[in-house]
Amino acid sequence: MNTPLVSIVIPTYKRARALPRVIGSALNQTFPGAEYEVLVVDNNSPDGTAQVIEEVAREHPGRVRRIVETRQGVSYARQAGIDQARGPIVAFFDDDVRVADNWVETIVYALQSHPGVECVGGKVLPDWSAPPPPWLTAEHWAPLGLQDYGDRPMLMSSANPRGLISANLACRKEVLERVGGFSPELQRVKDGIGSLEDDDWNRRFWKAGGVALYLPALLAWTDVPPERLTRAYHRRWHLGHGRFYALLRADEIERSNLGVFLGVPAHLYRSAIADAVGLLKSIVIGHTNTAFLHEVRLRFFGGFLGQRVRTRS
Repeated sequence: MNTPLVSIVIPTYKRARALPRVIGSALNQTFPGAEYEVLVVDNNSPDGTAQVIEEVAREHPGRVRRIVETRQGVSYARQAGIDQARGPIVAFFDDDVRVADNWVETIVYALQSHPGVECVGGKVLPDWSAPPPPWLTAEHWAPLGLQDYGDRPMLMSSANPRGLISANLACRKEVLERVGGFSPELQRVKDGIGSLEDDDWNRRFWKAGGVALYLPALLAWTDVPPERLTRAYHRRWHLGHGRFYALLRADEIERSNLGVFLGVPAHLYRSAIADAVGLLKSIVIGHTNTAFLHEVRLRFFGGFLGQRVRTRS
């Protein structure tokens, strides 16, 4: 096979049943097959993942490769794919995602048409396993790994630093070498949730002067299994998200004119008190959806506080 133009990296852990459909979406592209490769990174999956990838690789020789990454975590898996990618463009999506059949074509056209753009991302829309409950509005999309910035293309940079998620992301390989890969300290491990490896990478990309393009026509769909439609899942996600934010030490969180207590900026305590009051008021007047918003914010604070206390001890 000639050197591909695009290397698609799909990290996977314990999703053997879903993989044929996922990999199939990468193979069923309108772009000429000789010009892209599919790298599926097996991150110590205990199920039949290895056999599934090898079978697909046999059916598509030279197009699909299985890569083994024994260090546990999605950042390690993505880096293993980056290291073995032969194309000058590295594209990412996850093992619970399907991409449109013009996905590769859209990526290549966007980066060739905009030489000053180093990364491109697009919509990640839900593939519901069941009708979502009424409380699961767009305000609760973050735990589902969804992304939709509207229907107009948009340039992103340090002047407009909106995040792009690796469930639908493509970069020139040279920028990954310049900025570095995804942080293991902030990564999702196994079935963990609430991680910030994407957010951290975006921040480093903006600081390095990176320019990205959001393209609404670059479409991907992610599975939303039944457990992600529960309040319990969202509670656990926000608790983990708070813990990872404590590790991230984001400038906008750490800055405080009111001081720090137990390693936590005082403004977060003030926000937590406001959410506690809002939670009680919402319960009293019967606004359960508003109450849940306050509750998950409090769980974020609890995760943040818990991590900072553990760090101090």
